[in-house]
Amino acid sequence: MDKVATGTVHKLPNDLRDALLSSDQAFVVWQDITPLARNEWICWVTSGKKEETRNIRIQKALSKLGGGMRRPCCWIGCQHRNN
Repeated sequence: MDKVATGTVHKLPNDLRDALLSSDQAFVVWQDITPLARNEWICWVTSGKKEETRNIRIQKALSKLGGGMRRPCCWIGCQHRNN
C-alpha cells in the first residue's frame, strides 16, 4: 500500500496521504476514483486556511470516502483546474 494515487493539479500532501493509508475503506475508494476527483478532495482539504480546519477536513474526507462518496459534496470545486 505504499503507492497512493494523486490528483491532476495538486500533489497529495503527506498528512492526507498518511490518513488515507490509515483507513482501508477510504483508501480503496481513493484508488478507484478518477485523478480529477482526487484533485477535488486534495484541493478541498488544503484550501482550509487554519490547521484545525484542514485536520477536520481530512477526517471528514476519510469518513466520506470510507462511505463511498467520490467527490466532496456542496463545494464549488477546485478553482485551479483547467476547464
